[in-house]
Amino acid sequence: MGHRYASRRAEGKAVEQNPANQDEYIRQVLDAYRRTPGTMGTVRRPDRLLAAQLHQRGVPLAVVENALILAAARRLIRLADSAPLGTVRSLAYFLPVIDEVLSLHVNPDYFRYLRQKVERAIQTR
Repeated sequence: MGHRYASRRAEGKAVEQNPANQDEYIRQVLDAYRRTPGTMGTVRRPDRLLAAQLHQRGVPLAVVENALILAAARRLIRLADSAPLGTVRSLAYFLPVIDEVLSLHVNPDYFRYLRQKVERAIQTR
């Protein structure tokens, strides 16, 4: 129960950091999802609905973006002989990582570092 409480508290504190307009928030979430390595690059109706729910929950846009990059890094930076992973077909795939990032107390520099690692991993593939 403590984790959920912490997540809700973090969500409520950061509402003002989100775009005030729900449509703009949804657009930015879906653009970030579309650009995330390992996804199909297409958006479906359930993805739009989930983005709206994230806005209603008050999940900061930065948390969603950081969760996408964290999941992408985990998928890309693996042992060379690991079996290939399938394509992510839904924004819902990232929900557990969004909840994880909500509960983290990590310096934003870490996510900048991950973005660079992901960019390098993509270039070397």
